[in-house]
Amino acid sequence: MKNYNNYQNPLIERYSSKEMSYIFSPESKFKTWRKLWVALAEAEMELGINISKEQIDELKANVDNINFEDAKKFEKETRHDVMSHVKAYGLLCPKAKGIIHLGATSAYVGDNTDIILMKDAMELVRIKLVNLINNLKNFAFKYKDIPTLGFTHFQAAQLTTVGKRACLWIQDLLIDLEDLTYRIENLKLRGVKGTTGTQASFLSLFEGNHEKVKELDKLVCSKMGFERSYPVTGQTYTRKLDHQVLSILSSIAQSIHKMTNDIRLLQSLKEIEEPFAKNQIGSSAMAYKRNPMRSERISSLCKYVIAETLNPALIHSTQWLERTLDDSANRRLSIAQSFLAIDAILEIGINVTDGLVVYENMIKRHINEELPFMATETILMEAVKRGGDRQELHEKIRVYSMESAKRVKQEGKENDLIERIIKDDDFKMSKEEIISIMDPSNFVGRAPVQVVEFIDEHINPVIEKFKNNLGIKVDLNV
Repeated sequence: MKNYNNYQNPLIERYSSKEMSYIFSPESKFKTWRKLWVALAEAEMELGINISKEQIDELKANVDNINFEDAKKFEKETRHDVMSHVKAYGLLCPKAKGIIHLGATSAYVGDNTDIILMKDAMELVRIKLVNLINNLKNFAFKYKDIPTLGFTHFQAAQLTTVGKRACLWIQDLLIDLEDLTYRIENLKLRGVKGTTGTQASFLSLFEGNHEKVKELDKLVCSKMGFERSYPVTGQTYTRKLDHQVLSILSSIAQSIHKMTNDIRLLQSLKEIEEPFAKNQIGSSAMAYKRNPMRSERISSLCKYVIAETLNPALIHSTQWLERTLDDSANRRLSIAQSFLAIDAILEIGINVTDGLVVYENMIKRHINEELPFMATETILMEAVKRGGDRQELHEKIRVYSMESAKRVKQEGKENDLIERIIKDDDFKMSKEEIISIMDPSNFVGRAPVQVVEFIDEHINPVIEKFKNNLGIKVDLNV
């Protein structure tokens, strides 16, 4: 039965995916340790160290056979996590136990594994980020022609389109995707560097042969799927890397936070609404409410991810000389939980953008409330073309606008600005001519074309690269 007496991490219990949770699981971690030990032994054998193929085969056969209980018993005795797993691995590999971890320090498996797991996690983040972008692309194209009020300072401004606004969200996410891809493609392994980064133990193992020590580092990197390692390290890889990686996660969180804030504002205006399940309850007291709970959850988790970037900054800046261990407990929390949180954010984001509802009639209603004010400049220019005096007509529009604004704000009545202009013969325009100017599509500029151009030139090439990873559907736990 489930233990309800201990704290349960909500990132695992409620929010993040099984795939991301597995990446940072003990099984994933210790399997990677063993793969690193195999790579090291295999590379040492290839470079002439007295290690047999039989020993390598024994190690490979037990990579996935993690004897956790044995390791736990050894750790109680040794108070050392790496050595406890060296001993546990040796129990399963009696022929190879003498060459496990040969020449290495704890950071060989610890640091290299951290980098490998971060790379795996970033690749999963990238797939989900592309799916989110693809959902928004489809949304933007579908609503590229639908005029809507633009807002500056959350005050009604010149019209845009529903689809164009979505492109603003996508552009931020594309920037994040570029940064994420750069980090994945340029990630370096710690490599085989020894206790303080001098490779002294390996130089001794290879009897002073510097070239073999250098080749060992290259071979291990290659076997683990990396092109290169950091050229110099202390005992650990520079903790600046952790800050670089978590900063990318923070950037993604910033972009999605902005997007969901917009959705929450628009849901308040009843223009756009996130998915709302048939039996979902918006409020325990107010049954009519349809709260943007998913977007709010995203916003909440985004704040957590953004704040977490402070941890690696503090850790990196306060490391002493070749290393201190005051980074360890912090990193166990900040790295894994930042990835779990950004995974949850993307999962919820995919769910939200897969079912966004647009209420076009409500959007039209809001446009009609504001468009008369926005249309006056066009009406003024047309009236001047017909022989009207620009200054006199401008003053009339100013007076009519003030009177109509008072009617709307103080009396709660409809905007009658256009009716006032239609009745004024000085504008020399028929009712039909003025009404034709009031078509909202006349006020969106190039917005619909911008959407198409943006999709064709910038989004589709990215989506094409990941077309085999599209189609993620997310059913939220709660």
